[in-house]
Order: sequence, then C-alpha cells, then structure tokens
Amino acid sequence: MRELAGIAALFAGLWPAAAEAGFRTPESLVRNVYAHYGDGAPELSKGLPRDAVTARQFFDAPLRRAWSAPRVEPYDFLVQSPSWQLGPVTIAVVRRQYDKTYVAANFDNRGRKVALNFVLVNGPDGWLITDIESAHDSLRMFLEQFRK
Repeated sequence: MRELAGIAALFAGLWPAAAEAGFRTPESLVRNVYAHYGDGAPELSKGLPRDAVTARQFFDAPLRRAWSAPRVEPYDFLVQSPSWQLGPVTIAVVRRQYDKTYVAANFDNRGRKVALNFVLVNGPDGWLITDIESAHDSLRMFLEQFRK
C-alpha cells in the first residue's frame, strides 16, 4: 500500500510539468498567444513573455531556445510592430499536412492589416508552435537575424 501511495505521489508531481506545455487545439494556442496583446490585465497586455515557462508552453524545443535567447529586435514579430492596438483576431485552420497544421491569424494593428501563418505540431504535451510565417520572413529567421 505504501508503494502504491509513493507511485501516486510521483505521478501527481509530474502532472503539472506536463500540463504546462502545449494546448488542446491549434486554435486555442493562437488565441492564447494574442491574449497577451490586449488592453486588459497588465500582465496580459505586454506581449508574449520571453521567459522559459512561456517558451515551454507555446513553442517546440528548437524555437524555445531562440524565443528566450537575449536579442535586440526592432519590433514584436507576433504583431509586426513595436507597439499594438489590435482589432479582432480571426483564426482559421487553413491546412493540415502530414505532422503540421497551418493556422492563419488575421487582425488589424493600429489600422494596418496583419496576416500571419502559424505552423503548429501536435506532440505528447499538446499543440506547439514550430514556426510563424509572415509575408516577408518567418519567426525563426527573424529571431536568428536579431540575436545578440
């Protein structure tokens, strides 16, 4: 009985770590990215945080390191601007291809239309971002370009 209680405690201790990463649907992942760009609570209005916990929750392993690495960048790639006042964000799955799902996010940022394609993968912990494509480049290329 004691061993069973020990095993249950071990699994209970591991559960929160697994639950921190990923999302249940591709749409919920993108919706949660843009929840950080609103006019609401101060902690949710400063853009997507660059800390390790947020990186683990939203990005696959290679992109996690790039997202959290120190860098100097001229604007926030996720809103294509150094500042934001977003209009409604429309989110739609546009393609499922092998192990990747492509989700389009369209919104207005201070009168300028923005369209991004999120490239997502579904792993054991849920949906994660493997890249984001704009009309000009991708998040991976952007982060590499402005790395310190």
